[in-house]
Amino acid sequence: MRIIVPIKQVPETNAVRMDEETGTMIREGVEAIINPLDLYAIEIAIRLREEHGGEIVVVSMGPPKAAIALREAVAMGCDSAVLISDRAFAGADTWATSYVLASAVKRIGGYDLIICGERATDGDTGQVGPGIASFLDLPVASYIGRVDRVDEKTCRVHRLVETGYEVLDVDLPAVLTVVKEVADPRLPTLRGKQKARKMDIPTWTSGDLEVEPDKLGLNGSPTRVVRIHKPTVARKCEKLVAGDDEAIVAAVDRMVEFLREKQVL
Repeated sequence: MRIIVPIKQVPETNAVRMDEETGTMIREGVEAIINPLDLYAIEIAIRLREEHGGEIVVVSMGPPKAAIALREAVAMGCDSAVLISDRAFAGADTWATSYVLASAVKRIGGYDLIICGERATDGDTGQVGPGIASFLDLPVASYIGRVDRVDEKTCRVHRLVETGYEVLDVDLPAVLTVVKEVADPRLPTLRGKQKARKMDIPTWTSGDLEVEPDKLGLNGSPTRVVRIHKPTVARKCEKLVAGDDEAIVAAVDRMVEFLREKQVL
């Protein structure tokens, strides 16, 4: 079994900054980590490999420093990694990102499952996993909280919905997007770190993939951020000070009146 896990390197949550001119994220000079929700995809992929054998290929599209995230994934237990990096990919929205990642998956080939995190913490759209499935014409099951069984033709999964879970049998190859309930991520091991440090991670550019130049990066993105602003939070409050019994009664009456004005009572 070959499992491909697309991951993303994201800024630390408290370090996110946006370029107001282009509407894209500023990544230079910002500490970056593996997207936390991708760790669950890595973990369930490792567990499936431990049960069924095979290999895990982790892939990421990003700047050269995204290789750090790939090495961490290898240290956790993935077998190999590929970095997709080219200035032509800069500013890509979820559609253009899915397009490039799907092209990379085609080049890797021979896969049974593509497992993605539910969403990335910087964009928070949850669109890339289903987008990859769309470009590859594969079945997709999203919000997977449990993988029951995998055989040569199908996998049985539990899909998280508002009322509980749906149990689905999905034909392989397929794309899964997983939620936190699917597994608890393990920590990198010393042996894994040694392997990751020595590993030669290939870098594929647009010239290595079967992609159309006009579908790449910011220019190939059909969605744009047209305006960025920081909302102003302003609250008007009414302070009631009750220093004696009479003031307490008046304060309670005012609170009741206020709640009725807000249609709470």
